[in-house]
Parts: sequence; C-alpha cells; structure tokens
Amino acid sequence: MAVVDRRIGLLFGGFLLLLLIAAGRTAYLGVFQSGALSAAADSQQLTVTPIPAQRGEITDRNGQVLAISEAADEVIADPYLIAQDGNAVKGQTPSVIAAELAPLVGMSESAVFSKLTATSSGELAGYSPIAYDVPAAQGTDITNLRIDGINETPVEERVYPRGSEAAQVLGFVNGRGQGGDGIEYLFNNVLGGRSGVEHVVSDAQGKAISVTTPQPMVAGQNIALTISSPLQQEVESVVAQLGAQYSPHGVSAIVTDPQTDQILALANWPFVNSNNVAASSPASLEDQAVDLSYEPGSTYKAITVAGALQEGVVTPSTSITIPPFLHVDAKTITDAESHGYINYTVAQILKYSSNIGADLIANRMGMYPFASWVTKFGFGRPTGVALPGEQQGVILPVRDYSPVSMWNLPFGQGQEVTPMQMVQAYDAIANGGILRTPQIIQSIGGRTQSMPKGHRILSPGVALELREMLRGVLADGGTASGAAINGYDLAGKTGTAQVVVNGKYSNTLFDSSFIGMVPASNPKLVIAIVVDRTPEYGATIAAPAFQKIVGWAVPYLGINPCPSPCPASAYDSSSTP
Repeated sequence: MAVVDRRIGLLFGGFLLLLLIAAGRTAYLGVFQSGALSAAADSQQLTVTPIPAQRGEITDRNGQVLAISEAADEVIADPYLIAQDGNAVKGQTPSVIAAELAPLVGMSESAVFSKLTATSSGELAGYSPIAYDVPAAQGTDITNLRIDGINETPVEERVYPRGSEAAQVLGFVNGRGQGGDGIEYLFNNVLGGRSGVEHVVSDAQGKAISVTTPQPMVAGQNIALTISSPLQQEVESVVAQLGAQYSPHGVSAIVTDPQTDQILALANWPFVNSNNVAASSPASLEDQAVDLSYEPGSTYKAITVAGALQEGVVTPSTSITIPPFLHVDAKTITDAESHGYINYTVAQILKYSSNIGADLIANRMGMYPFASWVTKFGFGRPTGVALPGEQQGVILPVRDYSPVSMWNLPFGQGQEVTPMQMVQAYDAIANGGILRTPQIIQSIGGRTQSMPKGHRILSPGVALELREMLRGVLADGGTASGAAINGYDLAGKTGTAQVVVNGKYSNTLFDSSFIGMVPASNPKLVIAIVVDRTPEYGATIAAPAFQKIVGWAVPYLGINPCPSPCPASAYDSSSTP
C-alpha cells in the first residue's frame, strides 16, 4: 500500500512541475516579451484573398464571342464602421459618402444612403451589400476614396456582347456567379473552372513580404456552339417580324444541317436581353424549341406516310378514294377544303394535306404498326440535345387508344411534340433515314465533339420517295405553293393545329408551323418555324417565314439550291382537285 501511495505522489508531483513550467513560460511571454510579440503582430498581417476563376467564353461556330467575363467588384458596406469618428474627421458623413458612391455604382444617392445606414436588430449593421458586378475601373475609383467601412471583393461580370442574340440558348449567370439557365447552366462546371486562394503576408508598411497560392485558380473552358451568328441574326429578324405583325404567344425557329444534325440557328420570340434578364418575364426566358409542347397538325402527316411506305402498305402512287367526311364514334373528320368523293394518290394526300387521306393510310397500317412509328421517330422522349429543360411531349400509349385515336392521331391531333422533336424527325427524312440527336455544341476546350452515330429508321429509298412527295407541297396547287422560290429545289410540309381552350378545340386559334428542306434531292438545310397561338394558318404565316430564311441562308452558306436541271416531284400532278 505504501508503494502505491508513493507512486501516486510522484505522479502528482510531475503534473505540478509541468504546471509550474507552463505558468512560468506564460509569465515570461506576458511580462518580458509582450512588447516584442505585439510589435511582430503589428508588423505582419496575413491577408487571404480569393482568386475568382476566369469563366470560359461561349462563341459561335466561327469564334464570334457570344458570352465573356470581365473583371468586376462586389461593393460591401459596414454601416457600423462608417458611423465611426474616422470618417467624420475626413468630412465623409453617410450622406457625403452616398453622393460619392452613387455615380460609381450606378445607383441613386438615396438608395446608397439606405445601404450605408442599414440596421440589424435595431443596431447599425456590420454587413450591407451595395452593388454587384461593378466594373473594375469604378472599383479602383471607389478604393481611392479611402472610406473606412467600404470594402470590395473581386468578382467577374458576365457580359453578352450581342445583347439578345441566342439569349434563351445561352442562358445567364446569376449573382452568385453560377449559370442560371441555358448553356451557362448545363455546362456551369465546364465554363466556371475552379476559384483559387492567395495568402499575402504584409509588413507594418503594408508591403508584401510573402505571397503563396495554396489553391491555384483553374480557368473555365471555352465552348463553341454549332450556331452561325450571321444566320442566327437573320432568323431572329424573321421571327421578330412574325411577332410584331401577328402578336402570337411565341415563335420558335430552328435551322439544322441534316447531314450532321448540327443546329445552325435557334431563335425564340419574345426576345430577352441577356445583360438584363431581370427585366424579362419568366415565360420569355423559356427556350420554346425544347420547352414548347404543341400538337403538330399536318406536319405530322409526313411521319404517318413514312411509316406506311416503310411497312410496304402503300406507294407514292397508290390511289385512295377520299370521301367528303368520316363519321367515327360521333366524331366527324373533314378536310380543310370541302369536296365530294375524290381519288388522291398518296403523294397528293401530302400535297393537298388531306386529313381523311392520312387517316385512311394509317388504318391500312393498323394500330400497332402506326404506334410503333411514333416511337421510332423519337416522339414521347427527349431528343437529348444539350439544352436544359427539354420536354418529352405527350404521346398516347397504344394500350390507351380510344375508338377515335386512329382517326385523329395520324394527322397530328391528340398528341404533343416539341419543335426539336419535329426537326429531329425531318432531319432523318432529309439525310436518308438516320435518326440522330441534334447537336448544338461544336467544341469544348478546343476539343471538337464527335457526331453521334444515330440509327437507321427509314431506308434511303423511302426517305427519297418522301422528299419527292414533299416537293409537291410547294408546287402549284400545294398548300405552300406561295413559299416556293424560282430555281430552288424545296420540299416541306405545312401544319395548322387547333389550340385547346377551356377543354375544347378552338376554331380561331392555332399552332401554325412549317418544316422544309433544301435542296430536296440532297438536303443541306432543314428549317422549322412554329408560331404558337395565332389566328393564322401555317401556309399563310410559317411558310413565308421559311421562304425568307431559305432565301437568305442558301447564298450566304454557298449552297447550290437546285441541281441542274431543277427537278419537279416525280409523283406530282399539276392539276388541282
């Protein structure tokens, strides 16, 4: 027992000795070294400075800058420090400071004054943001004012040099420096890079004596789009004219190269100023090319006929007797123009856009084959284009078909698609039968993106037959004959779909569209225009817009618009019904 007590005593003594040594060291530093330590603390100061990552540029296919970042500052006020005597001695009262800062931050004096005198829980605040994205030159002027309680943090300001051009495609960057929509959002990590950190140790005079970078900044990568800026401007001019003249709910236009499925232009109306998105309505920020779900109307008849041709149930020259109307389960199906019994070939059904004819063709196929072609052409699922918010449309599963489904679906009523899905489908018709994901990214960080392989849905022969028939739509008597251009080999299809209002189809409001290609023999361009909610038909509003875009784009891109001699449709008849 005595041995244990002695060991406990030794252990206690050891702890007591260590405590005395620590107390002595503390006393020595506090009494004899306090001056030297205070001087060292005063003479050296560590500043931790963030290094904002330089956000990558977004350009068009030829390097034209569409989005770029510039150095800027975030200006922060500390109202508690501003109210201290130091500023007052220099004659810088809050009202004087507000007058000095207001022109530099682009705000009114009263707005700045309220920031400088902000309170929190009844006391002057210690943090009050004044302005974001202040240009670097103004930030330097603010620093030179030497106001206690005003601090600046380096940030980057996102600038869109071309204003509203391709605004819904590009998106925007929010106040936190993060992509808020469009390409900026979808590729935020690629464009944003990684911010760094810099440590600066300064002496008493403020001179840096040590600078280290424990976390280097990694700049964001540049992204080049497939869009051609000059073509984009022309397409936007055309959709602006449609918007101004007809005041629809919206307009979307897409131009592609069907051989690569690259998007050469994508325009939406109403426009958005990318440099001031806060002034725009949320609806106008939507990219209608992928966000708009609409009933395609007669543009869908080309899909119905394509399936029937591939299934072998009809040929372009197959003659079908078209009655004046069809009665199906208390529903009456008619054509746009009244007529008696008439014989149309399949080619003429497309040319004159017969609803009854499309129904009779689809019913020759049968319900299940028809439904399978809806899926084969990509409807009911997103195309996969590199744009956020893409909708998949609304497609009726074959198990849910009603007695009238096979009498309205074949001519584009009773299902919803997106403009991008329709372009993808018509690209497949134009390129010989290959369905691919549309492309809008040309390169990332200088690395060219490969063209998707896609998969064949139509034989080259059927695709060619279909293009031959679609020539007739722009020929004399066709529904888009007014959009023809002399010497141009054009093919396409009009669409006019009734809009549902209060649960019923309107007879005065339509989604009007046109999708066409040039030259029809070997298409280099596919152009789609969709006008959402207008009293006008596709032939009178969308087809002329197609004509304007083609007339500008073909010579600009150096496309031969028509092989010599310019062919007419092999299946077309010049006589009208």
